[in-house]
Amino acid sequence: MPCKAGGERIGAPKRLLFELQASLDFYRLYESKIKECDGVIETFLVKYAPPVEVTPTEKKQLKTHRKRAGKHAPGFNLSQLAYQYFRTDLFAVSGISYNTVLCLLTSLGHDIHKFPNAKSFACWLGLVPNNKVSGGKVISNRRPSGRNTIAKALRHAANSIGNQKDHELTPFFKRIAFKKGRIAAIIATARKLAVIIWNMISKGEAYQKERVEQNQAKQRILKLKHLDKKLHALQLTQEELKRLFTKHSLSIG
Repeated sequence: MPCKAGGERIGAPKRLLFELQASLDFYRLYESKIKECDGVIETFLVKYAPPVEVTPTEKKQLKTHRKRAGKHAPGFNLSQLAYQYFRTDLFAVSGISYNTVLCLLTSLGHDIHKFPNAKSFACWLGLVPNNKVSGGKVISNRRPSGRNTIAKALRHAANSIGNQKDHELTPFFKRIAFKKGRIAAIIATARKLAVIIWNMISKGEAYQKERVEQNQAKQRILKLKHLDKKLHALQLTQEELKRLFTKHSLSIG
C-alpha cells in the first residue's frame, strides 16, 4: 500500500503535464482552424467585393479609426473590405467592433438597401417594441421574438458603450437605464446604433459624432426646462433651496 501511494504521488506530475500538453495541442489546433476560417471568409469577401478603388486619402482615414487588434480580430484588413462594401467607415463609431462589422458583412451585405428607412431596418432586427394600444394607452410593448445575429452583435456593442465614460451615447444609455433598467438601455442603444448604421450605409455619409452630441445637448436643455417648471410649481423658499443645493454639493448665489 505505501508503495502504491508513493507511485501515485510520483505519477501525478506526469499526469498533469500530459493534461497541459493535451490542452496546449487543442488550443493550437483551434487557433489554426480559426485562421483557416478567416482565410475562407476573406476569400469570399474579396471575391464579391464591389470593384471600388480605395484612394490613399481614404486609406489614411481608415487607419485613424482602426480598432486595436484584440484576440477576436480577424487576420485580414477588415476595415478596407467593409469600406469597399459600404462606402463608409463604420469603425468611426466608437463601440463598433470587428465582430459587429463582420456580422453585418456576412449576414446582410448589400441587402440593407432593401429597407426603405432606418425604422424598418430596426424592426427587422427586432429592436423596436411591438406596441399594442387600446383606448390611447399602451397595454403591451413586447419586442418580437427571434434570434438575429446582427441584433445580438449590436446589443454587445451597446453593452460596451454602457461601460464607457466618455462615449457620446453614454448619457442616453444612462438615462434609459435609470428609468427602465440596464436591459432596456442595451436594447434602446442597440436600436440607436442600427439607425446610425442605416443612415451611414444608405446615405453614404460619415459618422456625425457632433450631431449625436448636439442631440444630447438638446435633451439636456429640455430637462433643465422641465426641472425649472417643477421648481417653480413647488415654490420653494430660499432656505429650502439652500438645503437642497447643499445636499448635492452645489453652490447658490
